[in-house]
Amino acid sequence: MSLGPVMLDVEGIELTQEDKELLQHPLVGGVILFTRNFDSVDQLEALVRDIHALREPRLLISVDHEGGRVQRFRDGFTAIPAMANFGHVYEHDKKKARSLANLCGWLMAIELRAVDIDFSFAPVLDLDYGISTVIGDRAFARDPSIVTELAHEFMNGMGDAGMAATGKHFPGHGAIAADSHIDIPVDNRSYNEIYAEDIVPFKRMIHHSMAAIMPAHVIYSEVDPLPAGFSKFWLQEVLRKRLNFQGVIFSDDLDMQGASVISEDYAERAKAALAAGCDMVLVCNNRPGAIQVLEGLGQYDDPVAHMRLARMHGRHPITRDKLHKNVRWRSAVDILNKYQDDPTLELDFDT
Repeated sequence: MSLGPVMLDVEGIELTQEDKELLQHPLVGGVILFTRNFDSVDQLEALVRDIHALREPRLLISVDHEGGRVQRFRDGFTAIPAMANFGHVYEHDKKKARSLANLCGWLMAIELRAVDIDFSFAPVLDLDYGISTVIGDRAFARDPSIVTELAHEFMNGMGDAGMAATGKHFPGHGAIAADSHIDIPVDNRSYNEIYAEDIVPFKRMIHHSMAAIMPAHVIYSEVDPLPAGFSKFWLQEVLRKRLNFQGVIFSDDLDMQGASVISEDYAERAKAALAAGCDMVLVCNNRPGAIQVLEGLGQYDDPVAHMRLARMHGRHPITRDKLHKNVRWRSAVDILNKYQDDPTLELDFDT
């Protein structure tokens, strides 16, 4: 059975019978975990093991674990700073900022890989215009060159840990105040304005072989009447053709208000996202909507998408016991603790 084009969530800290039945549906290809799925590291490891045991090839298991306010697991995991911290450090110490970004990308990823989670939806490539509260300190900086430089380091750290990176939210969510979780954001800038700044980190990270991208549920009204995640222009013309992106395109959550302009029917939302160019659609925190997608999507088979998705499986397996004996992990935790106690402190990244 190949990986299907739908990513779902699960109810709680262990699989219910309904979870198991849904996850074995041929249209399902992945699971996204949330804070409600976490009680302890041991429990999380068991949950991941149970999900992976359901299918062959194994379902992809993901999480939003960027750092800062978007970090789903806390107790037993290192607290990763919000990405804006590295942008602030960059203003006076570029080398230190790059080293911290790399270290945190690796630390975030290696701790997730130690419980066999395949990937985190990170890093954020949006620009911080000082307007968007939903983006805010999740962004590295306002300057697209700084965002790219620090995101590249963060991605390299993730890669060292065996985790593929997902840049979000294409072509850029930072220039508007509305939150696509609860609103229908509209960005009235021209294509040339967006291309000149917001797209720059995506373009450069594609050049650096970023594995996946998540588009925004934002309408760029001067370019296309549809949100980017449902737009053939943004996904096929710009992302695939002009930027030559060959990796995975994940939709943002189809339950978000920003997706509601497509249809009240979740299967229609999924069909629209896949037709626009997404390889996998996310349906989160809405079990009836998820069932609607699985029942209404019909037969779906995209061999190219299967190959792209297979590359999102985690690499370099490591146990928690081995991780906690790992000199690099101990050093990274020590450096990060020192930084968080005193951001001005000189840090030795060579230990």
